[in-house]
Amino acid sequence: MIGRRVSGAERIAAAFVSARVDGRRAALMPYLMGGFPNLETSRRIGLAYAEAGADLIELGVPFSDPLADGPVIHAAGTAALRGGATVEDVLGVCESTSERVPVVVMCYSNPIFVRGAERFVDALTEASASGLIVPDLPLEEAHELRAICDQRGIALIPLVAPTTPDDRLAQIGERARGFLYAVSLTGTTGERTALDGALSTVLARAAANTRVPVAVGFGIAEPAQAAAAAAAGADGVIVGSRLVRAAGESPDPVPGIAALVSEFAAALAGGQ
Repeated sequence: MIGRRVSGAERIAAAFVSARVDGRRAALMPYLMGGFPNLETSRRIGLAYAEAGADLIELGVPFSDPLADGPVIHAAGTAALRGGATVEDVLGVCESTSERVPVVVMCYSNPIFVRGAERFVDALTEASASGLIVPDLPLEEAHELRAICDQRGIALIPLVAPTTPDDRLAQIGERARGFLYAVSLTGTTGERTALDGALSTVLARAAANTRVPVAVGFGIAEPAQAAAAAAAGADGVIVGSRLVRAAGESPDPVPGIAALVSEFAAALAGGQ
């Protein structure tokens, strides 16, 4: 008899537990822009992430108007689109990588609804994605997509910000699947020299309003910052712009990126 398919939310939950069992204070989730610097290299980067200690991977679908992204990720997405990367191409990267670690696809709402939500989520399922982040989809408009994701076993992961009011935070946290993405600061993605001093408060508020792990992203650029985020209460740490920048810095960025991810993993294990 064929066994029941493990849902995306279950794979994500297991990854957070495994990180703790393996001695890391928080799960490591590096971000990858699909198709940057080219499709094959992005696939190799995803596999290098998994080999170097990533517990999960956030995989970005390039989009022409990425409202939440700072200049580094925006430029990478533009380059990927210019190189011909499509949603289907990026889901191919997901499929290649998801055998190793859970992959959470980050996609803006336009490509989803142009294709139709059911068709898009079916494609995620076929690519063995575990979760979906839609940064420009507000709570009030997420019900239909969440229901479709629930039916297919894909975790729809919402975001909260430092400015999210308590009543709204409670509503978002209650509906979170997989994990709750806590934005560490107001503004767009990008490297910062220091974490916001109120991060522990942001994380505590998020954790008090959800039953799933809380992962923090935006602004984490150095291993020491990842360790500080874990110490502030994060269950997971998302590293984006620093790694995307490294992907464009050499003809073959994979070895350097693998070494950098290893440094982040070591920091979360208390190695730095």
